Amino acid sequence: MTDTLSLLKLRRSVPPQFLTAPGPEGAQLDELLAVAARVPDHGKLVPWRFVIFKEEAREEAAAVVERVFRQRNPQASAEQVEFERKRLTHAPVIVAVVSRAREHVKIPLWEQELSAGAVCMTMLVAAYAMGYAGSWLTNWFAFDREVLTEFGLAEDERIAGFVHLGTPTAPISDRDRPVMADIVSYYGT
Repeated sequence: MTDTLSLLKLRRSVPPQFLTAPGPEGAQLDELLAVAARVPDHGKLVPWRFVIFKEEAREEAAAVVERVFRQRNPQASAEQVEFERKRLTHAPVIVAVVSRAREHVKIPLWEQELSAGAVCMTMLVAAYAMGYAGSWLTNWFAFDREVLTEFGLAEDERIAGFVHLGTPTAPISDRDRPVMADIVSYYGT
């Protein structure tokens, strides 16, 4: 078995609240983003881009999420507001993968959106190969236009995922995986 297959068999998502410093920084973060950008991209459209949240920027983003959550949920308890505020503060590095899929004469939007998803998954695998762990999440604010505007997204851009990266605080446990016989079929007779 190749090292790549071994790595893919072992990769696990780690929730952000179980990630701590260090996370990828500097040249290592640059390398991680370059690797993530090596996904299938029909037409070389680069239908995605990255927004990095680290250090104080995580707290700034958390304040945006808190403010918008309060506006949308005036009945929310202080604990609920704090829970939402903290979503972007756990992991030391968070990469927003921004889908900038646009109408194209030859390449469907869906294909461009899938490319952005491939960026998220490739980033997680590469982070794991570098000795880090992570999670690919969205949450409600990934779909809230006010939050997206404050995070610097154009009107026609969307979040493919927030990739939370860091060092796990505990051993990584596995989850139940699908039974292959339940999800595999063969076409034809």
